[in-house]
Order: sequence, then C-alpha cells, then structure tokens
Amino acid sequence: MHIPFSPPDIRQEDIDAVVDVLKSGWITSGPVGTQFAQALTEYCDAAGTVLVNSCTAGLELALVALGVGPGDEVIVPAYTYTASASVIHHVGATIVMVDVAPGSYFVDPSTWENAITERTKAIIAVDIAGVMNDTTAIYRAIENRKELFHPTNSLQEKIGRVALIIDAAHSLGAVRNGAISGSVADLTAFSFHAVKNLTTGEGGALCWSKNLPVDHDDFERTLRILCLHGQDKSALEKMNAAAWEYDILTPAFKWNLADIMAALGLSQLKRYPEIISRRHEIIDRYDDILSDTPTTSLMHVGEDFRSSGHLYLLTLTGYSVAQRNAFIDDMYEAGVSCNVHYKPLPELTAYQNLGFSSADYPQALAQYTSEVTLPLHTCLSDEQVEYVASTARNLILK
Repeated sequence: MHIPFSPPDIRQEDIDAVVDVLKSGWITSGPVGTQFAQALTEYCDAAGTVLVNSCTAGLELALVALGVGPGDEVIVPAYTYTASASVIHHVGATIVMVDVAPGSYFVDPSTWENAITERTKAIIAVDIAGVMNDTTAIYRAIENRKELFHPTNSLQEKIGRVALIIDAAHSLGAVRNGAISGSVADLTAFSFHAVKNLTTGEGGALCWSKNLPVDHDDFERTLRILCLHGQDKSALEKMNAAAWEYDILTPAFKWNLADIMAALGLSQLKRYPEIISRRHEIIDRYDDILSDTPTTSLMHVGEDFRSSGHLYLLTLTGYSVAQRNAFIDDMYEAGVSCNVHYKPLPELTAYQNLGFSSADYPQALAQYTSEVTLPLHTCLSDEQVEYVASTARNLILK
C-alpha cells in the first residue's frame, strides 16, 4: 500500500469549472475571481477579500497596506514556516521572534505582550494545523501595551494600536468562541496551495475584519492596486476600448490570482463543509487507534474551538530527532509518507544568518524534536486511515 502525504482532492466538478473558464476567453483576474472573493467574504464573515497568488503574498500585502517598513518591528513565533517571518524582512522591518509556550505550538499571551515595544507595528500569529489562536487574549495583550504604540501613517492612527495579522494558511473554516477564521483579526491571510484543505494549485486570499476602522470599499481598492503593479485599473476594466488608459500609482508587486485558479477554489468552496467533516472523522479515528501509545496529538476540538482539521500533529514522547526521523523512515518503508511541521525558524540557515539561535527558543526546539505529521486528507479511504494509524501504533509500541 502506498499512501502519499497530502495529494489534492480534485473532482470532476472542479475540472468542469476550470474548463468553463478556459472556454470563456477570460482566464486571468476577472468575473470568476470576483465571485470567489465574494463567496470567501461571506463564508469568513469578513468585510472583504482580495485574492492573491499565495498566502505569503497576502501576508506581505497586509504589511504593505499597514505601512510597515524600515525602523518598525513585527513579532512572529519561532515555530512556523518561513513565510510568516520572511515577509517582515521583505518590507525592511525587523523580525522580533518569540518562543512558544511549554508543551504548546502557540505563543502565550504574556509573551506577545512582553515583546511589544515602541517600534512594534504588528503581530503575525500563526494558526498551526488549522487551530485558531485565542485572538481575544492576543488583543488583550496588545491593549495592555497600547501606550507604547506610535503610528506613522493614517491607517495606523485609525487603528490606534499594534495590528493583528493572522497567518491562517491552515485555518480556513476553523472556529473559536463562535467566530470563524477570517472574521476576528484585523487582517487574515489564507493559503490555497496544493496541500491545503481547499486548493487552487497555488494561491491565497487576504481578508479583513468588519471592525477594521476603514472605508471598506476604499481599502479594497487600495489592496487591489497594490496587487497589480500599482495600476489604477484592473485588466477587466481596461477591456473597454474607451477605457484603455491607466496610471501606475505606486511601483507595486504583481500578486493577483488568475480566474483559472479561482474557478477551482470556488468549486471546492461549495463542498468545503464536507471536506472539514471528513478530516475530523479521520482525526477521531487516528486518536482512537493511538490512544494507548505514549504519544500526544494536537487537540482539534475543544470547549470553545473547532479546527479546520488541516494537519495531524503527533508528539512521540521521549523521542530524539534521530528517533523521530527513523520513525518517519520506517513509516515510508511501510508505504506511508509523513512529514514534520515545523523545523523552528532559528534552525534554518537564513535566520541563523540574521542572528537567531535555537538556544533562545528552547520550547520551539523541544516541540520540533519529537513531532511527526501523519497523512490527513480527503483522498484517504477508511481502509487507508486504519492502515496509517495501525502502522504508526505498531512501530511506536514495538
């Protein structure tokens, strides 16, 4: 039996939707993308959504829109993928990295609070595995240090505090305290990469909260301009022969998402509740089969939260890195591909070159040392789910 880690679940209705766009004559950013953005806005209970070509682009777009740049600081966890932090470097701001809480993949609110200085302009919190952060606690930490905040542009002045950005690459559809991912942070970036619950191949989106103190139509227009070279008209708007002329308002990047990809996302969003439900069925079965092993899995359901069921993170109690890696090799030999989420940022060359050391982030290193991620996707059959969990169990107990 061969079980891949996370293949995309592409169905006939998805293929048909993409073919329809290919036949339409309009394959770049256009009407289908508009429909997808509107559907995401409604699904996430957000004020608005702009489609981008990756979650990374969405995070950087958030920082650019907020006016974050040289001289500013942005706080980010050490336990995350590089995209959460690299965007801070891209805009010329200083990366302030914080450790996670002991035995956790998340940062303690007091740690966020203590890291805020007079230069802090934003926090980028990360929804690991599809479990939402406790944003209420993060906002409280921000408010406790509000007197240190010094705005440097009009948007920062309107917000009046450190902005909260969520790297929600994993958490589309997750809920905490009755609020869905995309509705609670000032700005939320999603990923639609091939391994995500909902995929457009590559792609992403940036949503913003209804509570963000902006004119939402103007803000959306600003984001769209920043996504398309700083151009004051979309390609669709320029199609009218009388309206071909355009201006470039700022030398911006090109981060827009094509309609070919948006069609795939829109099709999958229609069945997204079914996708999340199936992922939770698999999580429950894994938990049942592994319940008598010396392991701990990340909780996906609690009194006040339910995750999107994106990743199954398993801690192999007492394992060293070498033992964890040997377990992954043994699973692969048995036909099961596993992964690790994540190698902490200070373990990576790029961040070591920026002066970061794992010695300063012992909790992140401890979480990484014995973590393994089992396959979790909607292409898994019940038989394959049983095989993955039973194989893991046998290896752990041997």
